[in-house]
Amino acid sequence: MSDSTPEPGTAAGTLPGSLAEDPSGEGTDPAAGTPLDPAAPVPLGVARTPTGNAGVDAGLERLADADHLPADGHIEVYEDVHRGLRETLTALDAGPTPAPVPAPMPSYDNRS
Repeated sequence: MSDSTPEPGTAAGTLPGSLAEDPSGEGTDPAAGTPLDPAAPVPLGVARTPTGNAGVDAGLERLADADHLPADGHIEVYEDVHRGLRETLTALDAGPTPAPVPAPMPSYDNRS
């Protein structure tokens, strides 16, 4: 579009929201009206759907911690989640603990 043609949804002579808040065009958060820090962590906004397994769901929730960390802090979160998922899978592979076998009943057939 040319500079003189307004964008759809804007009145002539007004700037779109992001340009009105940041005439330099370098970037602002339109919702907050504050400049964006390109080095700041930005949440990915990935939806985490619960699985119904407590161990897996805890790992998914732990992944949310990476959204607020710089990239060099992600590895610690990912390793922690990986460790938790391995423990959960190992527990599933082991299966339920078998019930204890009752002691044999003594024989009351004493024929001497």
